[in-house]
Amino acid sequence: MSAFPATRLRRLRRTGALRDLVRETSVSVDDLVMPLFVAPEALPNERLPGLGRHTVESVVRECDELLALGVTSVLLFGLPDEKDDEGSGAWIEDGVVQRALRALRARFPELLLLTDVCLCEYTSHGHCGVLHESGEVDNDASLELIARTAVSHVDAGADAVCPSDMMDGRVAAIRALLDDRGLDRTGIMSYAAKYCSAFYGPFRDAADSAPQFGDRRSHQMDPANVEEALREVETDLEEGADVVMVKPALHYLDVISRVKMQFNQPTAAYHVSGEYAMLKLAAARGWIDERRGMLETLTAIKRAGADIIITYYARDAARIL
Repeated sequence: MSAFPATRLRRLRRTGALRDLVRETSVSVDDLVMPLFVAPEALPNERLPGLGRHTVESVVRECDELLALGVTSVLLFGLPDEKDDEGSGAWIEDGVVQRALRALRARFPELLLLTDVCLCEYTSHGHCGVLHESGEVDNDASLELIARTAVSHVDAGADAVCPSDMMDGRVAAIRALLDDRGLDRTGIMSYAAKYCSAFYGPFRDAADSAPQFGDRRSHQMDPANVEEALREVETDLEEGADVVMVKPALHYLDVISRVKMQFNQPTAAYHVSGEYAMLKLAAARGWIDERRGMLETLTAIKRAGADIIITYYARDAARIL
């Protein structure tokens, strides 16, 4: 008898081909969605390239390059020409997202166009809905405006809308208005479990969406809660969501896993700006290998149960994948 055990798990790790053959989780470029910011003026971001701002013209060029790399899905965010208390720039016909959608739809019929639906980029106060006199977000008064924004995006060419505001009932409001307008084939990817996270800072700079006072704890989730996330997801599915999202991703892998296991529905995860920035800046200091860190991160998110990964690394990952 050998002095060593008959089972040797290292046997399948000896060569790259063997490791690839038995790999349990694989990330594909088809899993990736690239977030893009469209604004009246371009604003490159040398430290965090994925978080630069595009004009309508430059976002068309960007999507041309993404498609050439195999990235076929983008998520659009808009910065308006002007802001007001209601965030009316979110739903006007010639809004920046609407103009970008029409340009992209005409140029790239094969591109999957997703849009973020929220008011925070468009309101002068930076909150995700209209406000009570008390300064608190008025949930029910915001629903009509959020649904109106979603319909305006679909009218301009969006394939699916992604409500991120975390107002109670917003999926039902959007679904009802879409269906009433004969847009019942339009999908809804809901930010179903969106946490009040410290990792949104670079995004808020890029989208100019930081609240002018207070914070978003009244409607974004407590990072300590997971059972609540499951109730949020269940509610959104009952209201008509086609895909549910967990945001952030890397610090909420347990939530992604629980959502996928409990509901077994299409599940997205948003690898958010702060998580992206940590990798970029650590790599810039020479502390980590960026390529390996990026792929390991995306693999972890996929392994946790995400079918869709929204990430500022989509372009870089596509070059490798």
